[in-house]
Amino acid sequence: MTNTPHTRSVDRFADLKTLYAEMTATPEFQAAFGDPLAVSITQPGEEPGEHDMPEPFAAQAECGGVIAAIFDLFAGTRLEPLAPEIAWGFVNSFHFVAGKLERREDAIALELGDLARHPDMSEVYNGDLEEKQLLCQSVAEQRAAIECMRDYAAEMYRVQSGWPWSPARGSKASSASSASQIAALDFLRARELATREKHSPKGPVVVFSGPAQWHDWETLWARLDEIKARVPHMTLVTTGQRKGADAIAAAWAARPENSVPLVAYGLYGSGRKTAFTRNRKLAELRPVEALLCEGSGLQANLYQVLREANVPIHAFRKADQIADTAVPRMRA
Repeated sequence: MTNTPHTRSVDRFADLKTLYAEMTATPEFQAAFGDPLAVSITQPGEEPGEHDMPEPFAAQAECGGVIAAIFDLFAGTRLEPLAPEIAWGFVNSFHFVAGKLERREDAIALELGDLARHPDMSEVYNGDLEEKQLLCQSVAEQRAAIECMRDYAAEMYRVQSGWPWSPARGSKASSASSASQIAALDFLRARELATREKHSPKGPVVVFSGPAQWHDWETLWARLDEIKARVPHMTLVTTGQRKGADAIAAAWAARPENSVPLVAYGLYGSGRKTAFTRNRKLAELRPVEALLCEGSGLQANLYQVLREANVPIHAFRKADQIADTAVPRMRA
């Protein structure tokens, strides 16, 4: 006698979303939503209380559903090109709130540390200490939940648009992220100070740079696959452009099967020498390999700088690209 797997069915359309959520809920949502504090403080100044958290399944389903709905609504219409911009803003809302909560958590933690370093045995002191600790834990719980939703919404954005989501500035990094978009200043600070592990990729550096106009993604992805096979724990450092070759590299790094940390090393400062200074800084990261696409004089200068540093370089010429009309849509 054979056992047949138990399957669930629904007889109402309204039940379909619940069934879908139960089939796809991830451990990250279970961790962020499934075991809430017994009591929490929702806002500073409020009394502790027993406040519910959203159900993990519902949180994931609604979060992903909003992103999918934007693309579905605009698909096949004159508004379709705008769908990624609208969806980007939705993900960025989560990112903005998560940042506010992180700063609030840090401030409360400083106050808590100050209290702990100056103890007294009064009941007032003990009450203040317990309340401050609960407030810090409550904010940390809120931050973890919002970061979890942001990361899932960002992954839905990547699947729908074909491009990884990244913030307008700063970093997106959390324990749930498969690949972190890390601003260069955060990256360099973390390497020097060895502070927060989520901002400190440990792998060998591979430098990537190319122009804003580049369409042949398949050739670049194939070469990046080869490099990753040799350097499985690599960190990819690009010159931070949001389109063209750098965006193609970012999309490759964000794919779940790659999950490569990505450092967007943009231009910081002003003046004509800023970009050339950036090129020298890239060489100072001691990359193990580099992939450069023919572009402006900046790419030519970077090629020269890396060559002088004896970095193995994979160079691609514009003229060697596959014709634009023959390039298929980039895979998610």
